Amino acid sequence: MGLLQDLLYPFRRPAAPAPRAPTGFFTDTTLCIGCKACEVACKQWNQLPSDGFHFSGDSYDNTRMLSATTWRHVTFVEQFPAPAAHPPAPAAANSETAPSEGPAGRWLMMSDVCKHCSAAPCAIACPTGALIINEFSNVYVQNDICNGCGYCVAACPFGVIARSPIDGHAHKCTPCYDRQRDDMTPACASACPTGSIQFGPIEELRGRRPRGSRSWRRAGSPQGTCTENHPRPCIPR
Repeated sequence: MGLLQDLLYPFRRPAAPAPRAPTGFFTDTTLCIGCKACEVACKQWNQLPSDGFHFSGDSYDNTRMLSATTWRHVTFVEQFPAPAAHPPAPAAANSETAPSEGPAGRWLMMSDVCKHCSAAPCAIACPTGALIINEFSNVYVQNDICNGCGYCVAACPFGVIARSPIDGHAHKCTPCYDRQRDDMTPACASACPTGSIQFGPIEELRGRRPRGSRSWRRAGSPQGTCTENHPRPCIPR
């Protein structure tokens, strides 16, 4: 029987990990300062290759989007009024007049990442079972099972998952599954200097809301709380 067991061993399925408390991210955009520490920490811990040194000219955002090698992306949104077609001539400067300020505007920064949908379209579309829901209720990619078909890329409504030009497999945020198994916080949340990226059990995150916002609701529903472990986005009420 020893030889038979040796032959059947590679085809046996190991015991599934015991379910644990569902975890997720809560991103408070009112605290994000656009430092990109989360991007760097994600690349360092997951040993992701550089995207190159390309100047996009799009604000301070040279990463521009999530990809197979960028699992965290800090989005910069500039909201400034359009310049006038014929700006007025500058007034003569003197000691009694203060220098004029530019047009009022603002920058909006947000650290974007995989939403880890509770009904993930990418996992539903995967024909090989490479995308699974792990014991933390996170969407996890098994790269050794992925055949690179790209169905998950087309199915994701948020443009998160992508195929790598290096190995042809799909890659995305895990979120630091190896750290979670050792009861550690994901690298991005640990590196965030302002607490904009918060991580923990979903039940604890449901009661949190951004500072200065009195209430939040789920898009498409009259009431509810905001968490990232859901396929529908959250909007302020």
